Amino acid sequence: MKTIGILGGMSAASTALYVARLHEGVRQARGGLHSADLLVRLLDFAPIAQQQADGDWDGLGALMAAESRALERGGAELLLLATNTMHKLAPQIEAAVSIPFLHLADATAAAIAAAGYTRPALMATAFTMEQDFYLARLRAAGLDPIVPNAADRAETHRIIYDELCRDVVRDDSRRSYEQIAQRLKEAGADCLILGCTEVCMLLGEDNAPLPVFDTVAIHCDAALQLALTGSEKQ
Repeated sequence: MKTIGILGGMSAASTALYVARLHEGVRQARGGLHSADLLVRLLDFAPIAQQQADGDWDGLGALMAAESRALERGGAELLLLATNTMHKLAPQIEAAVSIPFLHLADATAAAIAAAGYTRPALMATAFTMEQDFYLARLRAAGLDPIVPNAADRAETHRIIYDELCRDVVRDDSRRSYEQIAQRLKEAGADCLILGCTEVCMLLGEDNAPLPVFDTVAIHCDAALQLALTGSEKQ
């Protein structure tokens, strides 16, 4: 089994989901007392969120590169960045390490294409929904993604940062997310990407009006495939 490096803390709530999913996946695959072999770097999200708001992406890129190198030096054999938004800085991370970096958008696009869908709706942070670093990867895979309207984007983003990143789960916010997802369905989406690693705290197969692609689950499953078999799923 390969050692999986997780660059997380953005937020701590979503990194906990990653760790739980990876351990459960190994238990199911190997049984007995087996658990995932993980090396986790849990960063303090508060200064990072401030740098995001300030637009200091150069500073964040340098930080992500340095932390990724530290994980590689510590023994990580493959690397996960446990946040969709910070994949804006994937090029800096990939340039900093020699171990495989599993890009979340690519894994998600592959899962959607394999399932036969073509027009995914994306619910995520404003950075992910409004900038091209994530949407372009989806389009490159032959998909035609759509995002919520401006008001719904603002509400989706607010709930992520004001509530979910603080591990706060509210029923009224769940209803808001359900309504936003319904409007995306009416706009022509044929599936829904939970494109922030916290969105799955409010939406899932049981309450979304569209087939759901949970990026935490997809990312973890892709990592387990590589960690346990030594090859990426085709």
